[in-house]
Amino acid sequence: MPRRSLLISPAIWLVSAAILLGAGPALAESRLALVIGQSAYKSVPALPNPANDARAMTQLLSDSGFQVVSAADLTQNELRTKVSEFASEVAAKGADTVALVFYAGHGLQVDGENFLVPVDIDPKREADIPVQAVRLNDILNTLNSVPTRMRIVLLDACRNNPFPTLKAAGSGLAIVDAKTGVPGTFVSFSTSPGAEAEDGNGANSPYTTALLAAAKQPAPIEETFKRVRVAVNKATDGRQTPWDSSSLTEDFRFVGAVTNGAPPAPKQAATRRTVDEWKHELQGKPVEAANEIIVADGTDEAYEAFAALYASTPRGLQARDWLARHRRMVAWNNAALINTAAGYRAFLAQYPDSDLTATARRLEERLRNRPIPALALATPVAVPAANAALSCPCNSQPQPAPLRKVDTPSNKKPDTTKRVGVRPQVYDDDVVVLRRPPPPPVIYQPAGPPVSVGIGVGIGMGGGYGPRGGEPMQGRRGGY
Repeated sequence: MPRRSLLISPAIWLVSAAILLGAGPALAESRLALVIGQSAYKSVPALPNPANDARAMTQLLSDSGFQVVSAADLTQNELRTKVSEFASEVAAKGADTVALVFYAGHGLQVDGENFLVPVDIDPKREADIPVQAVRLNDILNTLNSVPTRMRIVLLDACRNNPFPTLKAAGSGLAIVDAKTGVPGTFVSFSTSPGAEAEDGNGANSPYTTALLAAAKQPAPIEETFKRVRVAVNKATDGRQTPWDSSSLTEDFRFVGAVTNGAPPAPKQAATRRTVDEWKHELQGKPVEAANEIIVADGTDEAYEAFAALYASTPRGLQARDWLARHRRMVAWNNAALINTAAGYRAFLAQYPDSDLTATARRLEERLRNRPIPALALATPVAVPAANAALSCPCNSQPQPAPLRKVDTPSNKKPDTTKRVGVRPQVYDDDVVVLRRPPPPPVIYQPAGPPVSVGIGVGIGMGGGYGPRGGEPMQGRRGGY
């Protein structure tokens, strides 16, 4: 009987393990999230949905295995402190941590930079934003400074500009290209760059509503946000289309990620299709079905093909507007990355009338007379062209008169006691070594290039100077 129970026990253990594994995702990594909802703005009307969005996302992320830190209605100092504390908690979790930040509230683009808006902000001009708000890049850099497995940033922050005094602020937010930063980053915006998102009429914004549904499906994160794009585009009748950028090298799923200790499979780069290939793919499809396909794909080529095939439809016009705005924001991002007067002039030449024109002109003027560091550090050195490689930098005196070359045979060893530190001089192809002349030998003076002999030695084919840079030395016969 005991022998039989031993034979059955392993089967029971296997069934129990299968039940436990099927009950939820087996996560190899730690998961930590910071969720922020900004509703109670003090100087502008309150936003009703960010607080609801934050509460719903907190529940979703908790169900997905995240340890969640929630915060609401933060001032500038509180927002900075929360991000810093979150980074410390991520660092304490270790390098195998997935760090996620969800932000719902106002966001602004000023001078090509994205800012998250604290509730205590009260700007009177564009120059107040960098002082009173929080740069999105500061948050991204803080996350990037901590060793993590991956970083996910979800921004429901592209709502309309609520500050009427900020006339030059760009619409929506600027592009954040995760591929130019640290690998292992995923950034999602509630709408495309340069566009505004809607707060929504229900309990949550269109973006958060779509994310709450899509994240519950067991799919890779890229597939999840394709579903988010399609759902938001459909819910807003094409007025709003989320956008994301990824440099992830591993798979991530909100739910259904069973790893069983196996290393994650590397991600395969997707192959982009050409415009002609997209036209062949979309040809003959109903407009709504074709629209869902290109929204899920999200590439310029897909939108260009759709806009050409369905040019006379409302969806075709929306696709053309999306494509023009996206290309303008890419050009703006390139100009901001280069950050030169010439770069902004090129942007203005291509897009003379846009919501970024005033900003581009201001930045171009600011940078127009900026000294170029490489040129400022380059100090020209005046060197005679004929003997640039042979001349001493201190030789700035006039050219000397021709000198005579005197050679004397000698059977004595060279006396260098008075020539410490004096190097032999180079006369094109000749090396002249000074020797002390002996008393009786015959002195001869063959014809040749003039050279001086004395305490110091001059430069033969370009003029010679004394050892301290004094007057030109005249040639003398022997002696010191």
